[in-house]
Amino acid sequence: MNSASCAAKISTQPFSLNPTSPTSHDNPLVFPKPTSLFLGSTRKIRLSSSSKLNLHRRSGTVVAVSDVVKQKKSKSTPSLLITKEEGLELFEDMILGRAFEDMCAQMYYRGKMFGFVHLYNGQEAVSTGFIKLLKQQDSVVSTYRDHVHALSKGVPARAVMSELFGKTTGCCRGQGGSMHMFSREHNLLGGFAFIGEGIPVATGAAFTSKYKREILKEADCDHVTLAFFGDGTCNNGQFFECLNMAALWKLPIVFVVENNLWAIGMSHLRATSDPQIYKKGPAFGMPGIHVDGMDVLKVREVAKEAIGRARRGEGPTLVECETYRFRGHSLADPDELRDPAEKAYYAARDPITALKKYLIENSLASEADLKAIDRKIDEVVEDAVEFADESPVPSRSQLLENVFADPKGFGIGPDGRYRCEDPKFTEGTAHV
Repeated sequence: MNSASCAAKISTQPFSLNPTSPTSHDNPLVFPKPTSLFLGSTRKIRLSSSSKLNLHRRSGTVVAVSDVVKQKKSKSTPSLLITKEEGLELFEDMILGRAFEDMCAQMYYRGKMFGFVHLYNGQEAVSTGFIKLLKQQDSVVSTYRDHVHALSKGVPARAVMSELFGKTTGCCRGQGGSMHMFSREHNLLGGFAFIGEGIPVATGAAFTSKYKREILKEADCDHVTLAFFGDGTCNNGQFFECLNMAALWKLPIVFVVENNLWAIGMSHLRATSDPQIYKKGPAFGMPGIHVDGMDVLKVREVAKEAIGRARRGEGPTLVECETYRFRGHSLADPDELRDPAEKAYYAARDPITALKKYLIENSLASEADLKAIDRKIDEVVEDAVEFADESPVPSRSQLLENVFADPKGFGIGPDGRYRCEDPKFTEGTAHV
């Protein structure tokens, strides 16, 4: 069956994410034994019959992820999912995310960072698998665990580290910090400290793309938005409202659930009536897909189809990536609530280790190639720390900027001068 006929089909049959190359990731999980079939699931994805009914009552065709994984064709590696260049790009991006976060932990405990810092270790396959498929004009909306999303979208490591240090050279001039990364240049529309905050912003960004294309007749505007959020968000009202809006208006958006099985210290299995989040997609008339979020190649294949659907004007997709964070909720969390055996189980499925194995076994890279990337990234991260450490702190007057629409912050006084320029105006405020 060719790819066109696959894409046009609404599949009601289950399909494997990787039917041609069985690996340990495809086998049913043995440990830990769950009380629900969800935990550690590698079940095959299907669209429910209710989804099919919902899709039929809408005008136009809504497609599901193909019922087979499309094999990437190339003259040199006809049966592989990626080329050598793609594999090395994925590996480098994942190594950058991991090394950067490890360095953040060191800097936090040395007192270089303040407030809460939430690290992404273990979840790199999700960020890399999705974001590296985007165009520069596509948008990403993140959560409070946003450093690696920013790096994957192209924000320089220097700018992200400086922001974490609270310096003027940061991507938000030191005013955003760990949970509020933003870059207009890279269309990173922000990290958000409260769960669910970013989903309406992402929905609005997707609406902008559709409006430009259909109302303003900008034919080349095929921009897509990715909305990242966690399992703990999926019982919140914004999630349901925005799924409804996105499906109703066929917005070019992909809702990406990074289900790491824990919302701070609350197990996902205890917090929701049906832990299979992907099933909520068909309830709103969009495909709902579950994928192994510890395997970047599986994530990437699902992401390609979901992003492609959005770009073709075929509407939104809900993708649930089952993943796991290797550290506590934040660096202030001693991580004592999760079972050590559960943590060890997922640590053994490290997505970077899995990709490294795939690259070497399929002759896409040598040990020397990958070690060279390790060294390169070490230098990038070390440089980012040095740059951030040497960068200046913001001036006191900057505390009042970007509070209101006035670019100077607190408006203009009776004398026609910016109020923030009056030395007495900031008396009593803390020095940055």
